Amino acid sequence: MPIPQFITVEGPIGIGKTSLSRAINQRYGYHLLQEIVEENPFLGRFYDNIEEWSFQTEMFFLCNRYKQLADISNLHLKQGHSVVSDYNIFKNTIFAQRTLQKAELDKYLKIYDILTSDMPQSTLIIHLSASVETIMQRIAKRGREIENNIDRNYIRNLSDDYELFFERHRYLHPDVPILQLDGDQLDFVERSEDLEYVFRMIEETMNKEQFEHA
Repeated sequence: MPIPQFITVEGPIGIGKTSLSRAINQRYGYHLLQEIVEENPFLGRFYDNIEEWSFQTEMFFLCNRYKQLADISNLHLKQGHSVVSDYNIFKNTIFAQRTLQKAELDKYLKIYDILTSDMPQSTLIIHLSASVETIMQRIAKRGREIENNIDRNYIRNLSDDYELFFERHRYLHPDVPILQLDGDQLDFVERSEDLEYVFRMIEETMNKEQFEHA
């Protein structure tokens, strides 16, 4: 039996993480894990006033992602079934360090370390990046009401945070392959040839034998 794979797709808001995760699910038959976003009762208020609502927002995401990952670990990965997710749990630290004050951040990171100490680790991380202009266009295109007030500077800072994080991650975890894809050049939602290119890049990054239906 092939070793179960755990692919996580990451990048800033609106970059296409869910679309690509769904495409991988359909192509390879992996179980699809999608993060809970619109169900977060604090998210709309967070975009209106980041400083006031950041801790509640980040704690909601952390607790829900912890429960999701515990479930997929027990119900799928430990049973030999591969999984693709439209987020990686480490994103919590990226957002928290951007939005939380030091006292709250210290508390948050302690809770994060406890909850994630035995979480499943990715066998491949796909990092989607793009310019602020492209990201803002895609956010507008998907038309989520709670995202109407997202600030361009917030997206710019978040994109920079992701780039810095992945630089450190490559250094600290050289055994975990990271596939970076340029969202300014690729539109795997609208262009089928771009999606096929992405699949080829995934298969070249990992062993093709691993891409059997889970």
